[in-house]
Amino acid sequence: MPIRAYAQRFFIATLFVIGATAATPTFARTISYATGYPPNSIGSNSALAYAEALKALSNGDLSVKVFPMSLLSFSEAAPGIRDGMADSGFVLFSYFPSEFPNTNLISELTMLLELDDVAPSHAGLAYVGAMSEYLFHHCPECVTEFAAQNQVFTGASASAPYMMLCNEKVASLADIKGKRLRSAGPQWARWAQAVGGTPVTISVSDAYEALNQGVLDCSISSSVDLDIFRLSEVVSDVTAGVPGGVFGGTGVNNFNREVWRELTEREREQVLRASATFGAIISWDYQVGATKELEAAPEQGIKVHEPAEGLQQASQRFIVEDMKTIARNYQSRSGVNNAEQSIKAFQTILSKWVKLVKDVSSPEELAEIYWRETYSKVDVSEYGL
Repeated sequence: MPIRAYAQRFFIATLFVIGATAATPTFARTISYATGYPPNSIGSNSALAYAEALKALSNGDLSVKVFPMSLLSFSEAAPGIRDGMADSGFVLFSYFPSEFPNTNLISELTMLLELDDVAPSHAGLAYVGAMSEYLFHHCPECVTEFAAQNQVFTGASASAPYMMLCNEKVASLADIKGKRLRSAGPQWARWAQAVGGTPVTISVSDAYEALNQGVLDCSISSSVDLDIFRLSEVVSDVTAGVPGGVFGGTGVNNFNREVWRELTEREREQVLRASATFGAIISWDYQVGATKELEAAPEQGIKVHEPAEGLQQASQRFIVEDMKTIARNYQSRSGVNNAEQSIKAFQTILSKWVKLVKDVSSPEELAEIYWRETYSKVDVSEYGL
């Protein structure tokens, strides 16, 4: 079903959630939304679904103008929203480590999913719920660092699990020794070193040429990148199951704080309701796309492998030890003095969310769980002000 169609169906059925209270007369307002995603991509299409959802919830009082890959790039998003170049937008926290240290700490914990009993198809969905709950309700330091950047966090998103997309078979510790692996974040770079590989830091948009020319042996990516970045043309082998984790360090709809303050409490609630759906749609569609590409890989001549037992065991050991490394790094480099306690608290929340999304079978159902369990519990009379 097209994104717009199921967004409309979902909201017609659930407007009662926040529409039961009497509304005070308001003037129609258009909110600008900037994203680094190109037009007709999962990211921009889900932003359009968010715009439709917010318009429906507010009875037209709030509308959203989506600017895909034009108003602000990913590297410009945080300062651009801070300075009012856009009212809201998609922020990749890892692009701004000094601005969001407490938030990036949590963003770096995604490989904890590999220690929990979660199906790969639902890993990113669980992380979105856990990340949102933690930032909304358990991390005043995170709220403060957003405020310092004149921003308000209103929801998260996540990718499908990361695996190795390679130009030769790399499925064992012997195979991976000395291989050059593109890492999408510091945790995956550390993993590459721990299992005998060499991490390489380049953008996913450059992975095609690097794999094609032999500069890279593998890209640690979601399988959806076989399609989005045409990596299916230069990848011959995929090893699923390692290193695991998802890319979960995103503010899917960060708001300029001044704009947030200008909204009524009811409008803030409507934004949060629509943002819950936004996070559900984009994360669901990433998983659907990743599953489709992995299933289609053999038809394109790509061999799909399971990791050898030794590589799996080494990966599990790394994840446990890396939690200690993350805590030390954020304490020494970023001054996050409660890093160890934050990791333990988040791990508990993540395990809860693995259970909450275990049987989810649609983006509508997922959005409702996000709303019921955490977004609806945000006190809009105080949050972000």
